[in-house]
Amino acid sequence: MKIIAEKISLYNNGYNLAKYMLKSSAMDIVSSKRNLHGAITVPGSKSHTIRALLLAALADGTSHIFNPLPSDDCLSASRAIELIGADFHSGDSVWTVSGAGSLAHLSDDVVDVGNSGSLLYFLSPIAATFSGWSVFTGDASIRKRPVSHVVDALKQLGCEAYVSRPGTDAPPLIIRGPISKRNVVTDGSLSQYVSGMMMAASRLSGTLDITLTDPKETPYLSMTRLWLEELGMKVSVSDDFKRICVRGGFGLPHFDKTIPSDWEALAFPLVASLISDSEIIINNIDDSGSQGDDAIVDVLKSVGADIERDRIRHTLTVRGGKCARSVKGEVPGRLSAEKLPRGELRVNISGFPDAICALAVAASFIEGTTIIEDVGVCRKKETDRVEVMRSELTKLGVDIEAEADCLVIHGHAPLTASGEKNDACTLHGGTVETYGDHRAAMALSCFGFGLPEGETVRVKGAECSAVSFPGFIDAMNGIGAGFVV
Repeated sequence: MKIIAEKISLYNNGYNLAKYMLKSSAMDIVSSKRNLHGAITVPGSKSHTIRALLLAALADGTSHIFNPLPSDDCLSASRAIELIGADFHSGDSVWTVSGAGSLAHLSDDVVDVGNSGSLLYFLSPIAATFSGWSVFTGDASIRKRPVSHVVDALKQLGCEAYVSRPGTDAPPLIIRGPISKRNVVTDGSLSQYVSGMMMAASRLSGTLDITLTDPKETPYLSMTRLWLEELGMKVSVSDDFKRICVRGGFGLPHFDKTIPSDWEALAFPLVASLISDSEIIINNIDDSGSQGDDAIVDVLKSVGADIERDRIRHTLTVRGGKCARSVKGEVPGRLSAEKLPRGELRVNISGFPDAICALAVAASFIEGTTIIEDVGVCRKKETDRVEVMRSELTKLGVDIEAEADCLVIHGHAPLTASGEKNDACTLHGGTVETYGDHRAAMALSCFGFGLPEGETVRVKGAECSAVSFPGFIDAMNGIGAGFVV
């Protein structure tokens, strides 16, 4: 344990240095009123890419991952799988993983997950299948992420699990395996560690029986189920997601897999186009239904968004403002909840919580009240995204309230129902913080497109967008965003 403590100290000192270096190279984005035109392709899905890396590492033979997301989080995962015996090689459009298979072993170093909560929660249950101690840490944000649910679940499975700092509920996380039991009852309001246990079951004999008392983020559990079933594992999931059984006891085969585009990243050019006089085509969208974030399309169409989905060409055409197609009796491109029950747009975000930042920006320009409900999971991400969006959008003139389990935005469209300037829409520019949250950075960067001429939004620390969307600035500038760095 002394050696483990010394390694933790060294890693934490290293992260302090990294944090200093990041501050010295911090980057701001300045955005203003722009009209977007052209085609854009968003990168591959982070959720799919990290699952692919971990399962390829546990497989026998060589797997090829096409169209991977080369983001910071995914690169952290690529380094982590080498610690358990896999070999990783990157190419321009394909990553190759030589799996460790039955020779997968205890990590031979502290596992540095960087900024990736997905990697922390996925890999820690897998590490618990090995005999011996594993140590997980990460950057300053990760060292604030809750892990009590992971600790409790692993203890139920017969492991030892601790946090290294008394009185905290965050990494460094210390685990001693192997898993010796096959039944666990856990909350499940955060889905990632449940997916981690499902993947870990591939290394266990018998059936892992998981009972969830409050399952959330259920589309991500379906994504994991589909991955495991494609690799030949037997998985059963109840209709209410409260019971998951995964049969293990056999090796995973190697695979070749193309990673679909990331709906979580797609939300930003989508919203940016709707709040400006824009027409864009988003190419290579994922129509498999494996990503719950595609629900944002129907949410926005319910308030009049002009979004056309082509499931044959796998494209999304988005028209906003004056570029939107006319609907009889409606102002083109005007977003409004006035025709919805009680004049409110109600969105239960639990199935696609990563959309909260983009949706909060869109709601600022929707006439009427938007109530984003069931936001508990959103408070446990890289930041408390409910509070971050409340505080930063308030700086830009948005009437927004954060309650215990909902975010309420009283929005206003720039035009009235008769097409005149809406004096109630008093949104303006300003300077906002990202707090190192990539999704907040991208959402706030898009806010400026809907503002009046002459108003600008300065987004501080926007370099963190690379966590999930490398090349975000260049991709957006390619369709006319005009971001100034």
